[in-house]
Amino acid sequence: MTEIRQRTEGEGKEPEHTHPATEHGHDHWHVSHHHSGGLGDDFEHRASWHTHVHNHAPLTHSHDYSREDEERDHAKEAHIHDHTAPTESPA
Repeated sequence: MTEIRQRTEGEGKEPEHTHPATEHGHDHWHVSHHHSGGLGDDFEHRASWHTHVHNHAPLTHSHDYSREDEERDHAKEAHIHDHTAPTESPA
């Protein structure tokens, strides 16, 4: 798999920075959309979670919240991983 150079367009309150590739474990959230069954576009969010070791590819980004909040809240974010091989996922 070819690695793609990442960059940000513009900069948030927190300057552009890069997180190296990492492997770790924590609660891992999944969010799905469930249609209400009506004719409209009403959906509800359903969340589930489990814990397993997984990887994260390198990430370059910027944001408006602090780096401390980013680190503290990481485990609260929904993640996408290959559950057959979560430490080898390209996500």
